[in-house]
Amino acid sequence: MLPECKARWAKGFVVVVTLVLLIFTGGVQHGTTAIEDTYEKLKVFTEILSLVQGNYVDDVNSKELIYGAVKGMLETLDPHSSFMPPDAFREMQVETQGSFGGLGIEITVKDRMLTVVAPIEGTPADRAGIHPGDRIVKIEGQLTKDLTLMDAVRRLRGPKGSKVTISLLREGQLEPFD
Repeated sequence: MLPECKARWAKGFVVVVTLVLLIFTGGVQHGTTAIEDTYEKLKVFTEILSLVQGNYVDDVNSKELIYGAVKGMLETLDPHSSFMPPDAFREMQVETQGSFGGLGIEITVKDRMLTVVAPIEGTPADRAGIHPGDRIVKIEGQLTKDLTLMDAVRRLRGPKGSKVTISLLREGQLEPFD
């Protein structure tokens, strides 16, 4: 093994050992309030972030590390909680303004299926009889299983007044309908 590879490996090993020690010793304190406990854990997080930034073998992107940590935290809550970075959120807002509002439904991804959260009163979706909980199984004849919310929005949008055909599966019914 080359000396520079050994040095990198040793440095990486030291960082990993330090991280493990920080993780295990950070939760040992007793007699603290919930808020103090939260701040202690945040202190551990910032210490680990600082160690990674200063000692990791390769350059790291702090923003990506922090966004990754937030994403991981929210994913532990439930299948419907997720983190959307600000730029992706802005893009979704732009893409959903107007044409998506014109369809008149609020959707989410639930159990890997596009699901109607609610039709908006007085919109085409409301007049068409779309219900909360309806599953959108097809958009313009294409299956939506495993489709991301952003991809669904892209497929649902169009010029104001345009039509889109969606196939729905309603609880208690065996076959989808348009």
